[in-house]
Amino acid sequence: MDIDLATLAHLAGISANDAILKQLHEIGHTGVRISHGYVIQHLVEGEPTVSELGELLGVTQQAASKQVLELERLGYVQRVEDRGDSRIRRARLTERGRRLVEDSRRLRRQLDVHGDDAVKRALIRLIEATGGAEGVRGRRVPMA
Repeated sequence: MDIDLATLAHLAGISANDAILKQLHEIGHTGVRISHGYVIQHLVEGEPTVSELGELLGVTQQAASKQVLELERLGYVQRVEDRGDSRIRRARLTERGRRLVEDSRRLRRQLDVHGDDAVKRALIRLIEATGGAEGVRGRRVPMA
């Protein structure tokens, strides 16, 4: 294939994500979508409000609310009272949501077995060269 590195990286990511999503559906995580991962990444270590989540995702509060509602209906997220102010609701992963994270990480690690360290280093250098490293480290990659 005569394709530049950036396009190859993008296409490889799409292909890998599609394969992982298919496997997640097969093991019982039906209904989950790639875009849900952008939300879930912010719930792994925190419990943001919908407004905070919108800021983290770079979307409107309405868009963030829609994502949280979808994940609630699927059983991956619940809204809970803020410990300091009962008027505030925070999004939290449920046990099912934590299993989704574990299953996704396990499937991604299985793909890494097929990877090549040189390829991984090249992709990291590409992210750094294009100014995306800080966003990746801070979990601030915009929703696709």
